[in-house]
Amino acid sequence: MKIYDVIIIGGSMAGLSAALTLGRSVRTVLVIDGGKPCNRFTPHSHNFLTQDGIVPNQILETAKSQILKYETVEFYDGEVQNVVKDTELFIVDLSSEGRFFHSKKVIFATGLKDNLADIQGLKDCWGISAIHCPYCHGYEFKQVKTGILANTEAAFHYAKLVGNLTDELSIFNNGISEFTNEQSEYLKLKGIQVIENKLIEVQHKDGFIKGVQLDNDQFIELNALYVRPDSEQSCKIPESLGCELNPNKLLVVDIFQKTNVEGIFACGDNSNMFRSVSAAVASGNMAGASVNMELCN
Repeated sequence: MKIYDVIIIGGSMAGLSAALTLGRSVRTVLVIDGGKPCNRFTPHSHNFLTQDGIVPNQILETAKSQILKYETVEFYDGEVQNVVKDTELFIVDLSSEGRFFHSKKVIFATGLKDNLADIQGLKDCWGISAIHCPYCHGYEFKQVKTGILANTEAAFHYAKLVGNLTDELSIFNNGISEFTNEQSEYLKLKGIQVIENKLIEVQHKDGFIKGVQLDNDQFIELNALYVRPDSEQSCKIPESLGCELNPNKLLVVDIFQKTNVEGIFACGDNSNMFRSVSAAVASGNMAGASVNMELCN
């Protein structure tokens, strides 16, 4: 029975970064990935040095080809059904494929699942012109008609950031506004329109928004819509192993990407509020280095 030093579950930006660090430390590594990165809907990646404007999948393919030069790193395409901690080893279960793998440590780089509001056309635009991050996508939509689909603190936070990018900004509360008087005064001063009517359809062409339809039959032209979806862990296995979640439904990790369960680490979007390629890569690098140090001890 082969025992890997580390099994990394998830082979996108964070997982590959961890694999590179461990491969360069001559650790035996198995990366298991189901081929569904959360940024697969996004045409281009931005705000990442040397890779600005590159297709995300191209970055992944380049990274994988470089990592494969390290002979102790292996890849397996598949979906993990379960992970069991057995004394000092982890058993990674791909029973639907009749496979089981064993390791001393496990890194979860499994990302998040974004649950979008049930609004016609919204999913078709997600990652293209229905976006979540001003740093990742905002420049491409500067000085165009822009909306924010949110309420309360989330909407106000977006308004301050996005207000720097466009003078044509509207907030769609999708219901009764819950802003404080102070927040309402700020928005009024900045000329940001607050709309309480419910949004029933996002009209678009090939994912690029043309406008939104409200429940009062009003149509408002838009080119971009910022959305903060209700996100959850895309993989529930860490929770079943006893890993803690914080109030934002993210895995709790320390500065070394360690969870509260011995031998289990997490990196990338599943444990980081700042969802970006650069942040995912950085956390994967730290996770790989931290695991290597533990193996040294």
